[in-house]
Amino acid sequence: MTTRPLSPLTMLLSRHTRRRQFITLLGGAAAAWPLAARAQQPAMPVIGFLQRSYPVRTDFADFRDGLKALGYEDGRNIRIEQRYAGLDMDRVRAFSRELVEMKVKVIVIDGFATIQTVMAATKTIPIVSALIAGPDQFGIASLARPGGNLTGLSVSTDDLGGKRLELLKELIPNARRVAVLRDRYNINTVQLQVIENVARALDVELRLFEAAETDTWPGVFDLIAEYQPDALLQLTNATFASNPTKLAALAVARRLPAIYGEREFVDAGGLLSYGISFSDQWRRAAGYVDKILKGAEPGDLPIEQPTKFEIVINLKTAKAIGLTVPTATLLRATEVIE
Repeated sequence: MTTRPLSPLTMLLSRHTRRRQFITLLGGAAAAWPLAARAQQPAMPVIGFLQRSYPVRTDFADFRDGLKALGYEDGRNIRIEQRYAGLDMDRVRAFSRELVEMKVKVIVIDGFATIQTVMAATKTIPIVSALIAGPDQFGIASLARPGGNLTGLSVSTDDLGGKRLELLKELIPNARRVAVLRDRYNINTVQLQVIENVARALDVELRLFEAAETDTWPGVFDLIAEYQPDALLQLTNATFASNPTKLAALAVARRLPAIYGEREFVDAGGLLSYGISFSDQWRRAAGYVDKILKGAEPGDLPIEQPTKFEIVINLKTAKAIGLTVPTATLLRATEVIE
């Protein structure tokens, strides 16, 4: 059988067909490369960030800065799921369950009430708290090796409450009656015992006043005014930290010398604060997250003590309430607002 040679037109069409097939094959392979690369990349670790209050101070920004210094950036190599409960314990419980169901790598939280709630929600996901008060109340017998799934930073509130009372007595030597304001959801019996022991040594009478929701605060301060204390000692917690301006104004309006655990209250017009640097605590919390993401067990990470403390005095407020601040107290101050 004789084979006829292909015409020039047929040869041209054949070459075009082979080229289209090659391009199609090449394009399909190229399209598959990004998919394969993505499939080989590990999933971005998710970090839960939960606070019982509304966003307070610069907590999250400080935590994020701490992560950034360690090479982590939200949306690039980690994902952070933020949750704020707005002082609603039902929402704290709901958010805790939600983060557990998301199977986050670690949950970063604030203080006492949130710790209790998240620990009830999970016994396996690592929990890092920047504000651990009374570790023994969470079953932690050793700060060097806490065991379990909770670790982080102590706030040393047990001793600090007593030291704040001593500072008040230095500020007002004739003080005999001191009102103590606390959040009824944040009850630390050890801390209160320390304050009561110091009060006996200083011959000071204490009366406890409890507050929670912000709309109850004016009524509570009316009750405090009826007691006619010489000063006010406000305990530290997220509820109060959510609105320092309102609490400071309530004390100043009643010409009541008050001491706080956070400088934000003094910045907002309060008289005096003595306590840890919360910014430093949240930055250091990022270091725990780093270790856990690299494989460390939370129970093997020691609970560390605060390293930065500050005394801040607002002299404008002292003048407004008719109080002269002793020179000795001024000399001890980290910062004086004039």
